[in-house]
Amino acid sequence: MCGAEVEIPSRVRVEGSVLGLCPNCSKFGTVLDPPPVAAPAPAGAPLYAASRGNPRGRRLDERDVFQEMPELELVSDWGKRIREAREKLTWTPEELAKRLNEKKSVVLKLESGSFHPPDATVRKVERLLHVRLRANPGEVG
Repeated sequence: MCGAEVEIPSRVRVEGSVLGLCPNCSKFGTVLDPPPVAAPAPAGAPLYAASRGNPRGRRLDERDVFQEMPELELVSDWGKRIREAREKLTWTPEELAKRLNEKKSVVLKLESGSFHPPDATVRKVERLLHVRLRANPGEVG
């Protein structure tokens, strides 16, 4: 924590995180194990890296979760579905716009189908109106 270079830092849990700390800083947490007795490091070797080894030795495979999700597309009559769901709830375009935190003109463009909404807006509309606007590519139609 203080930046002091020590031969072998103590493993200390500080607010849920395990850190390698010097003896002075280890009082800020719970010492997990006492510092091991180390052989003197060769002259000129970095103190922390020499005793610890390669900190990035283990690589985790990166995974794109979006590739695992099925690709959803807007259904062809999404504007009509929005308007019908809004009317079923007896909301005016102004009320829907207020609940979506959008302008009335955006709601009118959505209902007419002239505005292709971003995914975040599609999710908000689906959640608010309890309507499905996206489907798998084979089901779109």
